[in-house]
Amino acid sequence: MTKQPGRVPAAESHEPAAAAASPSSRPLPAPGAAVLALLALGWLAAMLWSTRQAISSAAAGVTAISLSAFALPGVISAALVCGAAVALAGGNLLARRYGDWATLRFAGAIGGGMLVGLAAAIAINLTYSDTSITNVIAGTTAAAAIIGGAVAAARTAPAVGAVVTAALGTLVFVVAFSKARDPLFDLFGAGDSQQSVVDAAKWVSRTESLVAGLLAGLLAFGYLSWARRRALRRDPAAPALRWPAYLLAGAGPGLLLLLAEVIIRIGGRSLLDLASALSEADAVAQTSLGTSRVDNGIWVLFVGALTALVAFGRTLGPAQTDDDDEPADNPDTVTNQADAEDDEPDPAEAFDPAEAFDADPAKADPAR
Repeated sequence: MTKQPGRVPAAESHEPAAAAASPSSRPLPAPGAAVLALLALGWLAAMLWSTRQAISSAAAGVTAISLSAFALPGVISAALVCGAAVALAGGNLLARRYGDWATLRFAGAIGGGMLVGLAAAIAINLTYSDTSITNVIAGTTAAAAIIGGAVAAARTAPAVGAVVTAALGTLVFVVAFSKARDPLFDLFGAGDSQQSVVDAAKWVSRTESLVAGLLAGLLAFGYLSWARRRALRRDPAAPALRWPAYLLAGAGPGLLLLLAEVIIRIGGRSLLDLASALSEADAVAQTSLGTSRVDNGIWVLFVGALTALVAFGRTLGPAQTDDDDEPADNPDTVTNQADAEDDEPDPAEAFDPAEAFDADPAKADPAR
């Protein structure tokens, strides 16, 4: 049976589709997304509970407003990370069941963020005092969770998982670092004068931001390295993430902190204005805290990105050149070339007078 022009055999026509559906062509999932979602949910619950305890223990009115404004950044950051973590876990489930479909993945991520935001808003309204500031906290928390879910809709799921891991570790570190503030104030020379206290506070804040950035970069790099090893075990042909993914993962926690600050200043503007209007000292405190949060986010962004990129660079080997692709000299090849050169005739031996003439003297002397 001959092949007709323009006709492709059935076996060959299915090869591109099979290649497109091969595991190596699919986007890599984020390993441990379910564990990250549980940890982020626990952290959000802890932030909501501690904020409720602080507000409930305070006197009604002025002190409750001030404490709510101080606690709002921690709740918003936790909601942002939690929304991203839950949406990431949901995206893994959808990708495993229905394949990689961008629209479905984005809808699932937004749905996961909305679920977290709705649950947090209901918990705040049911457990907090029924005041206007409670509605502000609930609405801003829900918005942060939805925005976090939208962040998790990115196609590179391992990079998003690295950002969530590093951001969660950074938030835990910031809370734990508060226990070491007093010794560090003494270390940096805080004395009786106000200027010494201000200078010491600046150094304490810079130290916190620097260590948080280093931790964020190392956690992001560690997560991506772990995800790479798991992907290679499942599929040796899985594509490797390039350096921009490590750069973005390291900078991700700082970006989330800056995004949380934007959400606070937009959604929680009424609460911040109420706290600033209490007194001149409260206004100065709110302005100082806002500036400090922005500086902290910038430090974590750049230090985390640089740390992750340097850690990734140390895993790279030397670059291969064209000379490395050429085969090495084989002793047998060299020997064969030498033998071939020996077989070539020597120009000095090309003419032999004894062989040029016959034994017949007549042929030896043409004149005779």
